[in-house]
Amino acid sequence: MTMTPAPPHRPAPAGGPGTYRDRWGIPHLWAESTDQLAHLQGLNAATDRSWQIELERWRSEGRTAEMLGADGLHWDRFARQARLDDTARRCFEGLDDATRLWCESYVAGINQALTDGLRGGSEFKESGTAPEPWNPWTPLGVFLVQHILFSTFPNKLFRAHVGKTLGPEAVGLFSIEAPVWSGSNAWAVHGSATASGKPLIAGDPHRLLELPGVYQQVRLACPEFDAIGFAFPGVPGLPHFGHTGHTAWAITNAMADYQDLFEEHLRRVPAGAASSGTMQAGIAPGSPAPSGIEARGPLGWEPALVGTETLQVRGGSPVAVEIIETARGPVIAGGPDGGALSLRFPARVEARLGFEALLPLLQSRSVADVEGALAKWVEPVNSVVAADTAGTVRHFLAGLVPERNHANRRTPVPATASEHAWTGIYAALPSSEVTRFAVSANDRDAGGGDALGMEFAPAHRARRIRELLEAHPGPLTADSMQAIHSDTSLGPWPQGRALLETLDAGSLSAEAETLRARLLGWDGRMDAGSTEAAGFATWRGMLVRRIARHPALAPLGAPTGYAPLFGPWLSVASRVGFALETLLVRGPELGISPAIEAAAALEEAALEEAVRDEAARDEAGARDDSWGGRHQLLAVHELPGALANAIPTAPLAGDTGCVLSTESLPGVEDRSFRGPVARYVWDLAHRQESRWVVPFGAAGNPEHPHFADQLPLWAAGELIPVVTDWTQLTPDTPPTPDATPTPETSADPRPPKETMTASTQDFAVRATVHAEELEGWGALRIVPLVPTEDLELIYGWVTQPRARFWGMTEHSRGDVLEIYEFLDSLDTHHAFLVLLDGEPMALFQTYEPLHDPVGEVYPAREEDIGMHLLLAPSTRPVPHFTPRLGASLVRYMFSVPGKDRIIVEPDARNAKALRRLEATCFELGPIVQLAEKEAQLGFLTREGFDRSEPLRSR
Repeated sequence: MTMTPAPPHRPAPAGGPGTYRDRWGIPHLWAESTDQLAHLQGLNAATDRSWQIELERWRSEGRTAEMLGADGLHWDRFARQARLDDTARRCFEGLDDATRLWCESYVAGINQALTDGLRGGSEFKESGTAPEPWNPWTPLGVFLVQHILFSTFPNKLFRAHVGKTLGPEAVGLFSIEAPVWSGSNAWAVHGSATASGKPLIAGDPHRLLELPGVYQQVRLACPEFDAIGFAFPGVPGLPHFGHTGHTAWAITNAMADYQDLFEEHLRRVPAGAASSGTMQAGIAPGSPAPSGIEARGPLGWEPALVGTETLQVRGGSPVAVEIIETARGPVIAGGPDGGALSLRFPARVEARLGFEALLPLLQSRSVADVEGALAKWVEPVNSVVAADTAGTVRHFLAGLVPERNHANRRTPVPATASEHAWTGIYAALPSSEVTRFAVSANDRDAGGGDALGMEFAPAHRARRIRELLEAHPGPLTADSMQAIHSDTSLGPWPQGRALLETLDAGSLSAEAETLRARLLGWDGRMDAGSTEAAGFATWRGMLVRRIARHPALAPLGAPTGYAPLFGPWLSVASRVGFALETLLVRGPELGISPAIEAAAALEEAALEEAVRDEAARDEAGARDDSWGGRHQLLAVHELPGALANAIPTAPLAGDTGCVLSTESLPGVEDRSFRGPVARYVWDLAHRQESRWVVPFGAAGNPEHPHFADQLPLWAAGELIPVVTDWTQLTPDTPPTPDATPTPETSADPRPPKETMTASTQDFAVRATVHAEELEGWGALRIVPLVPTEDLELIYGWVTQPRARFWGMTEHSRGDVLEIYEFLDSLDTHHAFLVLLDGEPMALFQTYEPLHDPVGEVYPAREEDIGMHLLLAPSTRPVPHFTPRLGASLVRYMFSVPGKDRIIVEPDARNAKALRRLEATCFELGPIVQLAEKEAQLGFLTREGFDRSEPLRSR
């Protein structure tokens, strides 16, 4: 492939090669060459995500039990049997020279961090483990770990179980347009539909919500290219999502079927000349068996490779594992005694994984370059949308899909049948020009349909994204793309509504009919604050449980014979939940009546809600009836010991079937352990208008201030601006060898410490204009803002996306300083910091409306006092904290002599601020037009506040 020539030079940071950070701790790396940059990326991954990448390395080598104990045995046995590390080594050895050198440079950076003593951390101390030098092929093993279970073969295990227990005809009842573990979105807009005239790309990959996050925001820059995007810690480059300034690309899982399971018939034979422990690279059918095991193939008995590997178990006895590989592939289940299944996948067959695409992606300057680079991709098969600054937009599939019998896609197939063999020819993958919109959401249309796969995600998400794009008034912008991420309209709801409408109201209890009426009046949006969404989830969960317990499905409860590792794919309740749409249509084929089960589930749901109400009354506590009260973030982690106490959570909107696909398991678990592990908008007109966010943060250590500081933004649907100006970044301070960050000890409602530039001692010496004790949280103080001393603190607050209604997100530090120095010079306007036990947690301003533009849009009085409030970012939201804070600030303002009415004027679009006003007993007035916004006036009198006893007693 010939790449479009790159310019000879790009703007470089004044500080030279090294790591630079934005205010979120996101690394921006600059080096003088591509190989030096790979070295720097490896060094950064090893320091920022040391525990995470070492854990992935242990997984790729099948050594988690050795390091962490017997809980890792199931994975380790699979990793060894599937020969992940050996596959990674073979793929590495097959790389071209340039890619191999690039990968070696990356690994050298990781190993330098170890040599320099930069890979220590509390996770290793807590677990009693230590990192080790990496092999050159370890990054390929890490990538394999992330994707070996990402495709279709576990679904074939479940279908095989259905066929054995319910009969082959029942397999189709679970062969649904909703396989387990899919939910990514990506969409592209041609410049003809955008405000800038240049393309836009947006999306959000959905995976397990692992902590630390599976994706790392990073910038990789050198004289040859300057790319931003998401990296897999432990893997060089930006495999899935990136923006080079000339091109941008994004992927979703194409849902292609490229992995096969073969039912093997194995037998033991006397050992030949070779040792039984010898593993060989290839197998020639018909050659003598060197290993003591033969497999029966299409031409008769063939030699199989075999060896024995020992799994070390921390705190336990070693476990011997027999490793067998037939001509089809590694045996991952069973053995000579029966039940043997071999796994065939392209990376093992071809001895390549697609890493040859990674460096050319960074170098790309046109869509043709992106497509040419990804022509070398192997697996997983991806659906790609790509665009460039010339205006070209394309949608294409990348990866290898073997040509073979379509029956291979359904269930494991007999190894003895020649009609199931791969022909060695790989399917041509579709590619098309995009002239307006391209939407890819794991759906059949985007994934190539029956030619490449069997099961795809329902069309709900793809249809809804396209609907929102087409319905948007006027040209699309980055803001409009961002808003689509948070859409909570539930795709399957019309089917549920139709089912409820068919029920006979006269046959239902009063309580069940009340619940049904509530649901029929619901708008179908899974908003975090919606009680109807929670009621729907209760009914849906009961319906799933009833169907899963139905006598017709009882045989599915029989033992599967497969390893516990595959339990999530074999759970009957989980599979019923994912197949619910299909089962409600085809269930009668098994004697399942949707109407009967739906009515009974409605009765059970009404009873459960009544029980919850009774429990809440008994406990004299307030019950959270909202969807967000139950649909909480459930982070997946391997943090050892006491570090697990740092796991954050948050109420979430969305659900499986929404564009905001924060998946739950209906009937099993309302919390979400899968969801958007990144969100992004790539702007091809102005890269600095691009934005991104991850669920947690840039750092991997739980004690680091950037460990989870993006969580509040992610949960609220906000994105962080991408910084492209090197002058706005801070050079990295070299870490202290083997240093462990100081633990974060601040109380829940307080901001993370990286937002503070002054110590609590600095604030201790400032005059206090108001103080009071907040029971359970500490001493609250209001102190004057000192612009020159507090600039870095407030600049970090007012320029966040969450503070967009404050009007300063695009301001420079100089702009912010000038504004607050001007306010400081006035007698009518004042700025304060609100402190809790000495730590700053809000910016608070007061003003006299008669001396402010707001006084021109309503009849202002001398007795009025205006206020503005900006809360500091918090990683652990605390219920009812804002109203208590508001009450304290109101008490201060009414203590100002001569003031008896408070006026506020938030942006009329700021729904969160309006809810705060109502919670603080403000009365809403007219909507008025100010110079910079359309504002909602709100008023609170001294008498009104005195009457609000519930507010002050919270």
